Amino acid sequence: MTIHQQDFQAPRDAESMLIDIPAQRVRRAVPPVPGPAPRPVPVPAPLRTGHRFLVYKQDPSVTDLGARLAFIPTVVLNGPTDARVRTELEGVTPVVRNISGDFVFAAGSPQFDCAHAFAVVRQTIAMYERHNGGDPIPFAWNVGGNTDRITVFPHAGEGANAFYSRTAKALKFLFFTPQGDGAVLHTCRSLDIVAHETGHAVLDGLKPGWLSADNPPQTGGLHEAFGDITAIFLALAEPDQAEALVALTKANLHDKSFLSELAEEFGKALGMPSGLRNADNDLKLGQVGNEVHAISQVFTGAIYDVLADMFTFEMSRQRRTKDATIVLIETASALCRLVFDAIAASPATGARYVDVANKMLEVSAGRGDPAIYRTFIRNRFAVREITTAATPLRDLMSGQMAMTDPGYTGDGRDVTEVEAHDEHSASLRADQDRSRCCGTMQMPEYQVVAPEKLARRGSLEDDDILRDELDELRRAFSK
Repeated sequence: MTIHQQDFQAPRDAESMLIDIPAQRVRRAVPPVPGPAPRPVPVPAPLRTGHRFLVYKQDPSVTDLGARLAFIPTVVLNGPTDARVRTELEGVTPVVRNISGDFVFAAGSPQFDCAHAFAVVRQTIAMYERHNGGDPIPFAWNVGGNTDRITVFPHAGEGANAFYSRTAKALKFLFFTPQGDGAVLHTCRSLDIVAHETGHAVLDGLKPGWLSADNPPQTGGLHEAFGDITAIFLALAEPDQAEALVALTKANLHDKSFLSELAEEFGKALGMPSGLRNADNDLKLGQVGNEVHAISQVFTGAIYDVLADMFTFEMSRQRRTKDATIVLIETASALCRLVFDAIAASPATGARYVDVANKMLEVSAGRGDPAIYRTFIRNRFAVREITTAATPLRDLMSGQMAMTDPGYTGDGRDVTEVEAHDEHSASLRADQDRSRCCGTMQMPEYQVVAPEKLARRGSLEDDDILRDELDELRRAFSK
């Protein structure tokens, strides 16, 4: 029992000691042991990386917009290069990302030119891939598993031009010194020019037979016009440009602006009053003959007018629920998608303006657009003598058209197929005159290779361009 009593008392004594110890610690003001820190709410990380680029929103002459940061939400390696586009400039590339992982360089430097050209090419391709359901659009040589990139040459050589070449798998931007001006003008610094030439590359992937000079002049006009409207749609896909345009013009697309004036710096350097071309023009097919550059402006002008009409209509019904900038961005995107889908559905070779117009009408009806959209298309193509006037033009020409009525058709008929205005037009019958076109349309590969050969896709080699002469030599040397 004595042992058990001792065992029992020891805990009681220990308990009394333990009671005194906390009191002593409190009197000594020893800080309590800190508890675990609360867990912060995790911040979602981006699924993929991206990089910032400094780009001219138009070109160096459009000082109201200047150079601003743009974000490319894909992995871009030093070069810059990615899975679709690479950049090459001797002695400069590969351009290395800065400490922040971005391609931001002093405007006007060779590194800036490489990054600027790459970024605009990438933005253009991305815009059309969005309209393609997110699927990649092949370049003309991407067949049979081929994944060759397109190479961008920001300083390809001296000259007042720029061009796309399927043979070289390249976009080449030249530079020149305007007369009376000691400053060198680089075409790679113009968003309009880079987007225009990239448009040629995208369209060559969609319709590889269209670049042949053996097509009617209107087919050549579609290529040049696609380049111009690509520049317009790319500008309106960028919120800062769309917002600046709305503020500048008070939401009137027919007011003079940087949107309709294409390649301002380049045009002024060649002695023109403003841009190289004006999308907001009044040209008709009967005024242009077979010169492809002029023919293209007729189609570009029709699309620009449709854009302005659609924007006016959408503003009338959404101005109380959406900001004008948002309305413009959404309207331009809808029309860009409509043109893209119409071109994709058009003939592989020999496409005419009426073919694209009819596909626009068909696609618009199929996706449930307001009937007035198709009235805009019929009216604008008819006024420019591209198509017959299926919708009476009296309301449009008198200024009495009901621009706010979604069901307006003019005479109650929502026609989705129209005829060419003049089947005997020089723009359909004559040979193509490409003398005033951009460098792309003057490349020898598109002058001599048959449209059927081009339409089969695949790479072009020098021997393809010289095929007829080589065959003639073989026959001569076989005798």
